[in-house]
Amino acid sequence: MTTSDAAPGPIPGSRTADYNFHLPPEQIAQRPAERRDASRLLVLERASGKLHHRRFADVLEWMRPGDALVLNETRVFPARLLGRKPTGGAAEVFLLRPAGEDEATWHALVRPGARLKPGSRVEVGAELEVEVVDSTASGERVVRLHSPLPLEQALERYGHVPLPPYVQRPDEAADRERYQTVYARARGSVAAPTAGLHFTPELLAAAEARGVRLARLVLHVGLGTFRPVEVQDPAAHRMHAEWYRMPPETAALLNETRARGGALWAVGTTSVRTLESVADERGVIHPGEGWTSIFLRPPYRFRAVDRLITNFHLPRSTLLMLVAAFAGYELTMHAYREAVAQDYRFFSFGDAMAVV
Repeated sequence: MTTSDAAPGPIPGSRTADYNFHLPPEQIAQRPAERRDASRLLVLERASGKLHHRRFADVLEWMRPGDALVLNETRVFPARLLGRKPTGGAAEVFLLRPAGEDEATWHALVRPGARLKPGSRVEVGAELEVEVVDSTASGERVVRLHSPLPLEQALERYGHVPLPPYVQRPDEAADRERYQTVYARARGSVAAPTAGLHFTPELLAAAEARGVRLARLVLHVGLGTFRPVEVQDPAAHRMHAEWYRMPPETAALLNETRARGGALWAVGTTSVRTLESVADERGVIHPGEGWTSIFLRPPYRFRAVDRLITNFHLPRSTLLMLVAAFAGYELTMHAYREAVAQDYRFFSFGDAMAVV
């Protein structure tokens, strides 16, 4: 068989293994930068492939009057409950999402899973106890929280900040503020929309003074955001679902921005997932709420996102695939190799990337 007769190989970016990259462990950020907007920023120009090494506050240089900055207002809650079983053994309950209309009943992950069966109880504090009421086919538990306090108050008092698994330290008091965007309003996430962690009130005000409009939506981030793709073909990956809300006023603002020639800047992959879930084939954004399990990967054609601000993501992750779909696979992996070589800080508390 001649070279010209050989079967073509797989398209780059079509296999999960294509999204592996080497990252020295010391580049995984364990704490945030001293100042939110002092993080480093890698700007990738899609048209030219050019890279710029800047500080995060410089992102405004790429924004134009009439653009819109799309912010996810979700708020992380203290979802990690550490306590004791009646026998005295340590136990952990990680709240995932409400299990219906009853605010006291939740889907959760528990540890040790083999010992926390339905009927088990975990004492988290003097005013908070967790009862395991059921098991699910996926290995989760349905739990009920018992407290004389309003449940939100009980969680704030006894819960821990659900730091990502790659942050190898216990949560600290400062994490209550720093693992939260300055514009967080709607409580419901178990992980932060981390691209937004770099914004300060002053930087947002400067964007508005520049003529950039702020648009707000909600997507509650689930624990599945950290789950790597384990199958060889990403198309076989089962995507996690997350709840979103696109308010009518936000949809109207974004459609008006597009109609006037402005660009939509999505702050984070969570904003991207929401926008692409509610946009039709023409790119018109519709209000609504519900659950989305959209999986954005090459060669997806984006309908509602013109610019992207994001952090650096885990190898083999759906989030890295989303960035590759937006920026192009080769450019994305080139940018990641450059970020590693230039000692950028990675993941939730790390530096940022803007794709323009």
